[in-house]
Amino acid sequence: MKPSTFVLGWRRLSGSDRYAECLRVLLAMGGVVAWCYGSGEIDAVVALLLGVIACALAETEDHWRSRLGTLLVTLACFAVSSGSVQLLFPHPLLFAIGLTVSTFVLVMLGAASDRYATVAGATLLLAVYTMIGADTAGPTPAHPWHQPLALLAGAAWYGVLSLAWSVLAPQQAVRQSLARLYEALADLLEAKAALFTPVHGVNREALQLTLATRNERVVETLNDSRLLLIDRIGARRPRGASAVRLQLYFLAQDIHERISSAHYPYDALAEALFHSDVLFRCEHLLRLQATACRQRAASLRLRVQAEPVGGSSEALDDLLAAIDTVRLQVHPPPAHVQRSIEALARNLSAIQHQLAGDAPSGLPAAGAESVLQNPGPQSLREAWERIRLHLTPRSFRFRHALRLALALLAGYIVLHVLHPRHGYWILLTTLMVCQPSYGATRLRLVQRVAGTIIGLVLGWAVLRLVPALSWQLPLIIVAGVVFFATRLRRYPTATAAITLFIVLCFNQVGSGYEVMWPRLLDTLVGSVIAALAMRLVMPDWKGRRFDDVLADVLRCDANYLTRIINQYASGRRDDLDYRIARRDAHNANAMLSTVVANMLREPAQPHGDTERLLRFLAEGHTLLGQLSALGVHRQVIPSTVARDAVTQAGQETSEVLAQLADAIAHRLEALPHDDDTSLAQALATCGDDDTARLVLGQLARVRKQRDRLAKLANELHSA
Repeated sequence: MKPSTFVLGWRRLSGSDRYAECLRVLLAMGGVVAWCYGSGEIDAVVALLLGVIACALAETEDHWRSRLGTLLVTLACFAVSSGSVQLLFPHPLLFAIGLTVSTFVLVMLGAASDRYATVAGATLLLAVYTMIGADTAGPTPAHPWHQPLALLAGAAWYGVLSLAWSVLAPQQAVRQSLARLYEALADLLEAKAALFTPVHGVNREALQLTLATRNERVVETLNDSRLLLIDRIGARRPRGASAVRLQLYFLAQDIHERISSAHYPYDALAEALFHSDVLFRCEHLLRLQATACRQRAASLRLRVQAEPVGGSSEALDDLLAAIDTVRLQVHPPPAHVQRSIEALARNLSAIQHQLAGDAPSGLPAAGAESVLQNPGPQSLREAWERIRLHLTPRSFRFRHALRLALALLAGYIVLHVLHPRHGYWILLTTLMVCQPSYGATRLRLVQRVAGTIIGLVLGWAVLRLVPALSWQLPLIIVAGVVFFATRLRRYPTATAAITLFIVLCFNQVGSGYEVMWPRLLDTLVGSVIAALAMRLVMPDWKGRRFDDVLADVLRCDANYLTRIINQYASGRRDDLDYRIARRDAHNANAMLSTVVANMLREPAQPHGDTERLLRFLAEGHTLLGQLSALGVHRQVIPSTVARDAVTQAGQETSEVLAQLADAIAHRLEALPHDDDTSLAQALATCGDDDTARLVLGQLARVRKQRDRLAKLANELHSA
């Protein structure tokens, strides 16, 4: 029996990504406003609401047990931060020292794990909120600890609601994360389908760049889902819904590897099969599989059974028939092209069966194989070791921590020179605008200024049109909810919403008009300080560490290849070591995509022009695709001679990739690997073993791709 339209509509709303957080914020802010209005404690509304915002920004999507521990740590950090600000506020020199040191320490704590980084960022934000509250209270407040306690009360109130939510809906975050994962896979499948268009003049290099960008999104969602599953499952054996969702995650991993695979150069395939409909049928089948992934995502959000996509089985049968027709032509394509086409068809067939749920194969077995690697520190000692590794000027986190600390110190000095009253918005803007990379800082600066101007205009209009304080209270709540609904994807809108929120909040305890010009001026000043800090204080140009990133990509690819080749001798097995090597390779490739994108936003590119950087990204992604193609066809090679030949060739290929990584890391000339004698000898010894010949042919393409990357690296170093 299908759910009613109303039930489906409710599930669609509750299954959206921002629904849970926005509803919690709505309840928390609504509760604060109702209590303040009902009790007559309207003076506390600003601090309570800012405490709610700070705690919501520190929130992580954990199981209630983990969330309880995180909440206690968060409140402890908030208490220390707020108390320190309140104690040191009347002593500018001590305050400046404490601000600089605490900022550096809190940013460095983020090296332990993403969870610590989130809490540390929110703690810095709450410290600035405490400064704003102390500034508003004046030099001699009647109750100096009223503002810090109200901030903590607001944070604790939101924390209790968040904890209750995680108890009542423990699996909602996992469902939503998996839904985002399958939506990202659908986008990747559609980008992959575009590569199979057998039309002359198609810019496949641009399509490869699109594919690399979408692959970055898939890698990100895979990592998010893994963290949520680790938090829910822990060291226990997964059962029930947890076991089902773990299998969905492993299924997505397998599909991702299969989508990423590149069996043959697409231009060469289009040329060899130009007069056949094989590639058109591949494209059609890939688009149907993308639709199936979207339906899987919708079923996770709506909690309904996924409906099969009509025509998928027929499309697969038609593709196999078209390949048989090509094979029987009077002048068929060369044997190596036929092997690649047949391997491609087997891969697409496997994706089809995985999505249809027809006894998925190749996934990790229950027990030790299905263990997930926990990326978080398992002890305080390990957490300290992670932080210690970043205590060097070569670390991007160290440079960002020092840059942000000095930027906030400069902002503190400037606010005393310009206008101490309401001047702490400078620190807030600097904190929000100063990002780890130049490109992100520049983008955030523009968005922050534009959003602030829009928010101030809206605030002025609301104060004129809705002068009654009681009628402004619902607008405060709405503005706060809009901020959380848009902060991750539409930052200008989020900034406008939070600016309107601040204007209306301060209008409840004074005059909203009084904070408008200081807010605008301080936003401009804080943005300038952030921009200058990014340019002058240990500037973190991505081009300076591009060699390290590229070397890391090649090392991870070499390790991935080693794991793959071993399984052509021992048999296919998605154990933890293999999955770690595969994930590391994809993470490194995603990092390369991020670094290239950031380099393109930098004012000076020491490594050459835009076209060369984009070619590097496309060629790096092609290499990963060639390795993935080897990964999807893992199986034991029956012939001992052929198996040994493949193992030897695979080891040599891994070594030449690692050698190229070392040459790039040390900025040495990358020499091409021209000696393919070993591959020719291996092909001569493997006889008619199709699997061995397929693997050796793919290894030959990997070596050619390695030489293309070596040539590009030499061009970049000489530019």
